Amino acid sequence: MNDLTPVRPAGPHDEFGGAPVRNLSRRGFLGVAAGALVLGVDLGRAPAAAQERAEGAAAIAPKPGTRVAAFLEMRPDGTVRLLSPFVEGGQGINTGLAQTIGEELDLDPARFLVECAPPGPDYAVVNGLRMTGGSFSTRSSFDTMRRLGATAREMLLRAAAARLAVPQDSLTTEDGRVVHAASGRSLGYGDLAAAALALQPRGDVPLKPSGSFRWIGQPVPRLDMRDKSTGRATYAIDIRLEGMLHAAVQHAPHLGTEPRTVANEAEIRAMPGIHSVHRLPGAVAVVADSWWRARKGAEALRVDWTSPAADGIATVSKTFSSSAMLAALQSSPEAGIAAEQEGDVASAFARASSIVEAEYDAPYLAHAQLEPPSAVARFAADGSLDLWLPNQMPELFQQVAAATAGVQPAQVRIHSPMLGGFFGRHFYYGPGNPFPQAILLARATGRPVRVLWSREEEFGMDALRPLGFARFRAALGGDGMPVALQSTAVGEGPIGRWFGALFKSPVDSSVVEGLDKKPYAIPNRRTDYVKVLHPVTIAFWRSVGHSMNDYFYESYLDEVAAAGGKDPFALRAALVKDSPRHRVLLQAVADAAGGWKAGKFRAEDGTERARGVAMASPFGSETATIAEVSLKDGEARVHDLWIAIDPGRVVNPAIVKRQVESAAALGLSATLLEQVVYEGGQRQARNFDAYPILDRERMPRVHVTIVESGAPMGGIGEPGLPGVPPAVVNAVAVLTGRRVRSLPLAKTPLSGV
Repeated sequence: MNDLTPVRPAGPHDEFGGAPVRNLSRRGFLGVAAGALVLGVDLGRAPAAAQERAEGAAAIAPKPGTRVAAFLEMRPDGTVRLLSPFVEGGQGINTGLAQTIGEELDLDPARFLVECAPPGPDYAVVNGLRMTGGSFSTRSSFDTMRRLGATAREMLLRAAAARLAVPQDSLTTEDGRVVHAASGRSLGYGDLAAAALALQPRGDVPLKPSGSFRWIGQPVPRLDMRDKSTGRATYAIDIRLEGMLHAAVQHAPHLGTEPRTVANEAEIRAMPGIHSVHRLPGAVAVVADSWWRARKGAEALRVDWTSPAADGIATVSKTFSSSAMLAALQSSPEAGIAAEQEGDVASAFARASSIVEAEYDAPYLAHAQLEPPSAVARFAADGSLDLWLPNQMPELFQQVAAATAGVQPAQVRIHSPMLGGFFGRHFYYGPGNPFPQAILLARATGRPVRVLWSREEEFGMDALRPLGFARFRAALGGDGMPVALQSTAVGEGPIGRWFGALFKSPVDSSVVEGLDKKPYAIPNRRTDYVKVLHPVTIAFWRSVGHSMNDYFYESYLDEVAAAGGKDPFALRAALVKDSPRHRVLLQAVADAAGGWKAGKFRAEDGTERARGVAMASPFGSETATIAEVSLKDGEARVHDLWIAIDPGRVVNPAIVKRQVESAAALGLSATLLEQVVYEGGQRQARNFDAYPILDRERMPRVHVTIVESGAPMGGIGEPGLPGVPPAVVNAVAVLTGRRVRSLPLAKTPLSGV
């Protein structure tokens, strides 16, 4: 997700960053080791109300046990357990949290056990919401996690001073031990945990100066590396319960239609291992003793479906197509709601020496992740519900699950396994999620049920990145420099679709981000938002609006440079000359690439190549990207990507590098190959054979440069992507002499070299 600023005035650090640490050791949480020191974070709510909520959670939901934010448990055996507000899904957040707390606690991060916390209001750490996404996790929790570790260390020092009968300032710590150097005595943290139970945390514990950091800023190995390498990591698809049944589904061919009859239901019920056949909203499910048998049954179903209604939200007619949707966006009104306005745009255009206009578009995109969607539901004898599912917002899923099951939210226990990747796939998207089906089937069968979607069902039901469209006009002065730039974003975004009730702004930030708030010193600017609804299920996708809007803007900026007779790199340098942060970043990427090369040139292997450049400001970080590209058989071949990223400051540079590399791969895949095409109201691609993604042959070398400017901490998981599409397309324009304004490149034969 992107700009998650609710109506109430709060910054990304306001609620979580300034919260006091509390000693919760005597609250009697189930599942906590006897004699353990337990610390939590008060998110600024009334203490009595917070205590009531947490204690209620412990009583109602003994598994997994607590609703206390940033629940840190120092055990008598010296190990540390952290119940994290965030979900681990490959982004390395568990390792980063262990590094951050371990730094101040003076404990090796490798000794931490990090688990995802259960649902509860006390974990609403991102501006009153709890979610893992938008590259928010580390930057929203960094200061508090440091204070949590520092507070725990100070309490252990106090306990040791009393035990050893020495002044507290005569003690130091060393990787899990309190040391009294004068006498040579030392005590392990586990030995002191019980004594610390009676202590109250101090609110004025100093933090380490950054110059003394031992683990923050270092490439600490991932905590989940061994389990992933040995196959021990458990994902939702791996969950097995006693007596569990397996379900496969056949979804309606058109969104918004329902099953009328199943012509061969008796025949399906007679197949080996089949337990039952069930009609569900928009689908028919087959339940069996194995998923393979369930799938064979689902594939054999002959279902008569209702006819699709007219186009509209949550229904797709037989006449709907992606080309018709693009035409609707293109024919939308010129004027919209101002998302950004600076200077006098109209006067600047009236005085312009020349005007440059262009339109850009980008297609619907699938998440196309390797982890198939799945969910496991089990009702207990008391009517409560356990639900195992991949998710990025446990509390939201708890609410939806409770409504589906007809129970109270407190009766729903959400278990959040490690995710097989994020990419925005694991938010709640109505028909794009399988867990309501698992709940209904578990209720109907009286047994635990696992629903697993086949690749074909996932490609048919996945919530999509919206198809995007933007218009541009730029006014140039007599010197060829832009004096005004007007952009218009047309469409609908996932913020407005799924969180419109929380965010009251008339402008959907997920539609305009990447067009507004650019770092360039163009004196007169305006960005408009024109809302046009999509009838399909839309979703967050890695880097959200930035994934297409930075392509639109940065490609168009090269057109502006050409119209004004400017080199594209030199134009950007001129436009950021008064911003030291952006100037340094642009120079850093050029230095990493061995200098900027304008125009076509011959590489050592004899291929004719060109370079493209782009800048982006996604999710609180800044990036600059250079791509080196050649053409072969009418296709773009990307040889190198240089990406300089400035996230302000860094916890784990190895994780930053990997995240930027993976984002670059996804961005390049979308640039070259990916698109979801609708014809006749149906998606044409139902598996990877018709939806190609980046392969090894197309994967370039990726060179990552990390610049720590000291600015407020930004995100990491998504910022590496937005600069890739425009940098590649800008290089292609140099090679072909033609501007590609519609992705992916695969649909446009590249010739004319």
